[in-house]
Amino acid sequence: MSEHEKLEQAAENTAPAPAKPAKAEKKKDSKADKSANPGFFGRIGKWFKEMRSELKKVQWPTRKQTINNTLIVIVCCIVVGVFIGLFDLLAGSVISALLDLFGKG
Repeated sequence: MSEHEKLEQAAENTAPAPAKPAKAEKKKDSKADKSANPGFFGRIGKWFKEMRSELKKVQWPTRKQTINNTLIVIVCCIVVGVFIGLFDLLAGSVISALLDLFGKG
């Protein structure tokens, strides 16, 4: 949760609940609310602004860290691939030996 949302939540929790307006006032307020609510493109623009502000808060890795992490992932993939290949070769040869032993190969 961002700091802005926390502050808004705290303000809502401490603010007293407003009295309910009369029915006539509700109709007037509903018309004003429609004009106060942003349209579709306004909401999209707001979303992009908020996304941009959140992305500024991200601590991006340096080029050296990215290269180091990429190399670690590549080496791990190669090591796991070699182990899987060896296991497959071993399992295949054991199964072939068992089939030859029992005359079904």
